[in-house]
Amino acid sequence: MASDLLDVRGVTCRFGGLVALDNVSLKVVQGEIVGLIGPNGAGKTTLFNVIAGAVRPSAGEIILDGGDIAGLPPHQRSRRGLARTFQITQPFINMTVEENIMVGALRFGGSLAAMRRRVEPILEAVGLKDRRSILAKGLSTGQRKRLELGRALATEPRLLLMDEVTGGVDQPSIPGLLELVLSLRAAGRTIVLIEHNMRVMRGLADRLIFLNRGSLLAEGPPDAVVTDPRVIDIYLGSSDVADR
Repeated sequence: MASDLLDVRGVTCRFGGLVALDNVSLKVVQGEIVGLIGPNGAGKTTLFNVIAGAVRPSAGEIILDGGDIAGLPPHQRSRRGLARTFQITQPFINMTVEENIMVGALRFGGSLAAMRRRVEPILEAVGLKDRRSILAKGLSTGQRKRLELGRALATEPRLLLMDEVTGGVDQPSIPGLLELVLSLRAAGRTIVLIEHNMRVMRGLADRLIFLNRGSLLAEGPPDAVVTDPRVIDIYLGSSDVADR
């Protein structure tokens, strides 16, 4: 029976008088793909920031693989097996694709030759092997998304937080990105992702979690969540949105 890899317990996050997260609790099982959905300002990115260590919560616990990581800085969470990607990619534009991914492997040390060997299968996995010597500034948006993911994978994460997998990506590139995400799960990664494209979410997620104004309002299988009247009323706006 699969065990909980991530356990978020009663997390609240306040910024002055604004409550960005209000007593949010959720669990993510090893090997799952969980999708976070909700309108802008719902608290999705704040939750990612809290889990990744970029923001300290006002209250609550973050348990990763049985250990409390709430007080750890981001680099120590990375060593525990947590990595994330960002909606707006920020590669080192004057470094090559290979060098960008090698940055993610720096914590393992070793020679440059050893790091190149380490990132070789990652370049293959993210479909950038033939672009390895290209400067990152020459990549398309879809290729930058792949590079962002490759750099995260170089840290050898068990839990991967992915923000807007298909955001800004041209339509022809989306199926390849979805196949890539599914291949990561098949290889044993656990994934939590933020994505506004509901067709993408229904094709990827085992379970959806709906946030609104910092509170968790619904969770369950995608078909159940997208037909929840609260989700339709607050976010989707139409019961047939899942077919779009």
